[in-house]
Amino acid sequence: MKGFTATLLVCMLLGGSPGGAWPTHLACRSGGLEVFYQSCDPLQDFGLSIDECSRELKPNLSIRFGLILREDIRQLFLDVTLVSKGVSVLNFSYPICEEDFPKFSFCGRRKGEQIYFAGPVNNPAFDILQGEYEILLQLYNENHSTVACANATVLCS
Repeated sequence: MKGFTATLLVCMLLGGSPGGAWPTHLACRSGGLEVFYQSCDPLQDFGLSIDECSRELKPNLSIRFGLILREDIRQLFLDVTLVSKGVSVLNFSYPICEEDFPKFSFCGRRKGEQIYFAGPVNNPAFDILQGEYEILLQLYNENHSTVACANATVLCS
């Protein structure tokens, strides 16, 4: 939690990446699995941590996520692309906030407000095979404006 809070504080104080790229953050490390991420949004970094770092991905993964909104989010969508050995192996989109079906308490928040989420996220359960994987995560609103994006690296030994 300490690193997560520090990352969020840096995001709020700096308001932009001074060197053109945000630092790489450690989301989790345990038992032969490491997950790193870097914001790909040139204007803002964010905080993310994964509570249970395991090669056996559980169906309800506990995470913590925080950022300050630059856009309203009446609707919010997540696009995920998984790349292994330079080949895209998985692409999916997931509605997080829909106007008629808000799944989280932060749905409907306005520009300038803070999102902080700590809890489980639904995901498929599977074993992470040995290797290195790249994941592109992009959150965007109903106007296709970027709310947050990250390039993540998963190392499994």
